[in-house]
Amino acid sequence: MREILGRRRRLLSRRNDGRPEPIGAALTFATEWQWPVLPGVAPDPQGRVGCACPDPECSVPGAHPFDPGLLAATTDARMVRWWWANRPGAPIVLATGGTAPCAVSLPAPAAARALDLLDRRGMRLGPVVAAPTRWAVLVKPYSMEQLGELLYAKDFVPGSLRFHGEGGYIALPPSETAEGGVRWERAPLPGSASPWVPDVEAVVDAVVDALTRTGVSAPEL
Repeated sequence: MREILGRRRRLLSRRNDGRPEPIGAALTFATEWQWPVLPGVAPDPQGRVGCACPDPECSVPGAHPFDPGLLAATTDARMVRWWWANRPGAPIVLATGGTAPCAVSLPAPAAARALDLLDRRGMRLGPVVAAPTRWAVLVKPYSMEQLGELLYAKDFVPGSLRFHGEGGYIALPPSETAEGGVRWERAPLPGSASPWVPDVEAVVDAVVDALTRTGVSAPEL
């Protein structure tokens, strides 16, 4: 029990301004849950709305890898400490796929309505990451072949759904991006094992059904 409580403190440790410390969360993801992470590029340091990367039309400002690149994602504690010691406010980017969770994301308003309906149906979901414009439901790793067969079998799949699999990434809490903070809409329970996540088939089936039944027209974002 002492070990679990210690992990909870590290995951929830906070800065002087009351916000969680990214380094503590990054170490929990990497070393305890074995999720490969790396620092994101961060918002524009000059305070403008945008990203510090060279792309003036960046689609995920402050919430993507740049230097180092995605292939550098690691579960090594020494590397994680070094990165965030040098860039303490850097967003935490999860490299999805492989042994790490994948994700299914959709625009925030549609996601909120879909999750409300799934709750009323009693469907079990794992962690859900809420960014300002999109929410991401974490799912078990899947292959592109598996995803292709799943989507092919569907009569309709909203174009606003995005799939973050092998070679993809998402920002994890408590990242601060150019669009705002990233938080847990459904937080994983602290403990000694990696959080439980559902199969991608169950999530896609449930989300598509929920969006169809509620008449939600999820805009492209």
